[in-house]
Amino acid sequence: MSGWRGNPWAVLLTLSLGFFMTLLDLTAVNVAIPSMMGSLHASLDEVLWVINVYILVLAALLIMFGRLGDVRGPRAMFIGGVALFTVASVLCGLSQDPAQLIAARAVQGLGAAALMPQTMTIIIGTFPAERRGVALGVWGAVAGVATIAGPTLGGLLVSTAGWRWIFFVNVPIGAIVLLMAVRLVPDIRQGNRRKLDVVGVVLAAMTLVCLTFALTEGQRYDWGVGIWALLGGAALLLGLFLIHQRARQHDEPLLPFVLFRDRDYAVMSFVAATVQVGMLGLFLPVMIYLQSVLHFSALTAGLVMAPAMVVSAVLSPVSGRMADRIGGKYVLMTGLTLFACGMAWLTWVTDVGRAWWEFQPALIMSGVGIGCVFGPMVTVAMYNVEPAMAGAASGVLNTIRQVGTVFGSAAVGAVLQNRLAVSLQDEAAERAAGLPADVRGPFLAGFRDAARSGQEAGVGQNGAAIQLPRGTPTGLARHIEQAAASTYEHGVVHAMRPTLVLPVVVIAVGAVSCFLVRRRQSTSPRTSPEPVDLGTPV
Repeated sequence: MSGWRGNPWAVLLTLSLGFFMTLLDLTAVNVAIPSMMGSLHASLDEVLWVINVYILVLAALLIMFGRLGDVRGPRAMFIGGVALFTVASVLCGLSQDPAQLIAARAVQGLGAAALMPQTMTIIIGTFPAERRGVALGVWGAVAGVATIAGPTLGGLLVSTAGWRWIFFVNVPIGAIVLLMAVRLVPDIRQGNRRKLDVVGVVLAAMTLVCLTFALTEGQRYDWGVGIWALLGGAALLLGLFLIHQRARQHDEPLLPFVLFRDRDYAVMSFVAATVQVGMLGLFLPVMIYLQSVLHFSALTAGLVMAPAMVVSAVLSPVSGRMADRIGGKYVLMTGLTLFACGMAWLTWVTDVGRAWWEFQPALIMSGVGIGCVFGPMVTVAMYNVEPAMAGAASGVLNTIRQVGTVFGSAAVGAVLQNRLAVSLQDEAAERAAGLPADVRGPFLAGFRDAARSGQEAGVGQNGAAIQLPRGTPTGLARHIEQAAASTYEHGVVHAMRPTLVLPVVVIAVGAVSCFLVRRRQSTSPRTSPEPVDLGTPV
């Protein structure tokens, strides 16, 4: 293996495996949500924190760890990040309650934040300018495939071995990546030491924490004054962060404003965020619906997504080549439009009692769209970036993507919780009319209080804890259980439809924004064979 040390393609394989591992958990966790809720007795907002805390730590610390990579070397930070991520995966799998799992996921996000920015730095430093576009295309395709593959692989693991194995599976992968990184990845740092903007990191992290907490816990606290204060605080902190960054533009800022003078890069940054909102908007409610309403197993739910995964994987490299020939602008617009249309179609199809094949046309259309997004998006974003700014540009783009993921997960979760609380009460009121008078109160109270106590959406649950009077006849109890199950199933469907509207609208806005992308004027990217400044933050 030592003979392969420094080989660009061997290095790319190593980096892609590590990158794939971190992104896989973003969507694999979604398919395990109902099982985790049942096993750990967790509420919907607690499980949302299992998703959000990982993304939150990743988004807040991504650029900071890019800076640390400048000081310690990207190879050392990559190896350390993989090791930390692997250990945290073991802790996730061993968790016995929601608090332990949330804490372990935070550590997992720390490891992902340490390794992820180093992948782009090492790629840029390893590949010559004329091959860098192909390497970045592969890197972008890995992101798309990992995001789509998560539900299918996660479903297989949850159904055959249990939800804990979506974390334990990272252990052998992490061990292989560690071995390959030590043997294959060269130390390419140039010795440039960069300043770490601690104030900027703190302001960015506090902004994201306030926003995420407010959106995730808003329904539990009735969207009261405290929640709105947190949202206002997030806006204030964001303003302070931007002011602070403006003051540091000549002193190595976390967010170099000069990058956004390139209109294509600015547009692609926005598009990257919209795509992540769409991805989270697709997986989070759909996985709950498939398992809790249609009663699919985790494996079946994952396999429902498999055709879209295959289509996306096949189209990703093809769309990259098309972007080189006709320009990424038109490929991206087509992909985003198909993605939005597919999700809108899915919204229309969703109902109680559907068969798995009824979702395939909508999901395949979404898969085609996703396959036409990731590679061209990176290509268009980096096309006019000077080599000396490539590290900073890729780091900011990655961070914006993860911020979009944080916002998407929190916002979609907030809409889902709010709509679920309303729809469950409406459905319960409709079905309570057919119940005896002495059980109507407990029946309605169980669903009315669900929002305050944390909605349950796990396998075999009905969204509420209903206390029946003592001595309730068996036949009546069964009738009440059937009414509760019907209330929950129809309530989830009615909550899903407006929830899916949010990502559809966001993706459509992203598609329209592609009109602002300039037409390509040349056939080769604006790069030079000169060495890239690897000290630039990622």
